[in-house]
Amino acid sequence: MGNKVKRTIFLPEGLAREVETRALAEGKSLSGVIEDALRSARVQRRFQALHHIQGYWSRVARERGILADRDLIRYLKA
Repeated sequence: MGNKVKRTIFLPEGLAREVETRALAEGKSLSGVIEDALRSARVQRRFQALHHIQGYWSRVARERGILADRDLIRYLKA
């Protein structure tokens, strides 16, 4: 891991208890649990962005009559 930066965060009481319970159950520090959650959220955001991009290009392909690989090959040769 690279350099770490110390920050102070405030959590609602219930969420703080949940994080503490999870850290204890997983044998991790509070920071470790929060770091995992933030990384997971980042992956989820990237997945959603990719899904949006895929949807856009699928619509464009359908509008141009590209429904199968052979249609794409024909389109690219034109």
